[in-house]
Amino acid sequence: MVFGQRALTGPRLPAARGSASHLVVLCHGYGADGNDLIGLAPHWQRLLPTVAFAAPNGPERCPGAGYQWFPISRLDPQEMRKGVEAAANSLDDFLESELKRLGLPPERLLLAGFSQGTMMSLHVGLRRPHKPIAILGYSGMLAAADSLPVLGPDAPPILLVHGDADTMIPVDAMFAAAGALGRAGALVQWHLSRGMGHSIDADGLLLGGAFLAMALRGYLKHPSGQVSCPLS
Repeated sequence: MVFGQRALTGPRLPAARGSASHLVVLCHGYGADGNDLIGLAPHWQRLLPTVAFAAPNGPERCPGAGYQWFPISRLDPQEMRKGVEAAANSLDDFLESELKRLGLPPERLLLAGFSQGTMMSLHVGLRRPHKPIAILGYSGMLAAADSLPVLGPDAPPILLVHGDADTMIPVDAMFAAAGALGRAGALVQWHLSRGMGHSIDADGLLLGGAFLAMALRGYLKHPSGQVSCPLS
């Protein structure tokens, strides 16, 4: 761990059935905390009964309330890049410690994020030596796109979900991310939530759970590894 960074903590939900076979880590958005996203887990447990969930609080207190992965003053590409790079070690250390706590190897990991947590999930997940099984991102964007590594056959499938009425992070950010990720070699799917702002609707919740379950069972492999398409 980088000097001065604290170990992350946050709420957890054990597997609904038996010992955990896999781990889903949920990364919250700016000004929220782990409790904001751990509430997604019970909705997905029917599809993922042997999966444990963890939702760490970000490494820094956010001005006003909640936590942040890094400070945000504006959606500037350089600011976003510096932010995800500065916070990456904190999240990566948490992933390693949580996998170790559950006795799971690194290839049993799935990542999900909302807003700033999507930025973190994509940045950290795609740079890990052992890639996660899948990455699910709600209402976010791809930070540090210019330093995105070329992804090989171990690239995880990615689902991006975004509201078309989002005024905090415009929906164009989702299309830009999907294009960059597809060009880098990832299997990318996306879903546009009609009339939805910076939030997660019922359709996005259902699609997210189904996506994680399909990825866990190996149903989302693509021979070329390069595709970007809508998921409806």
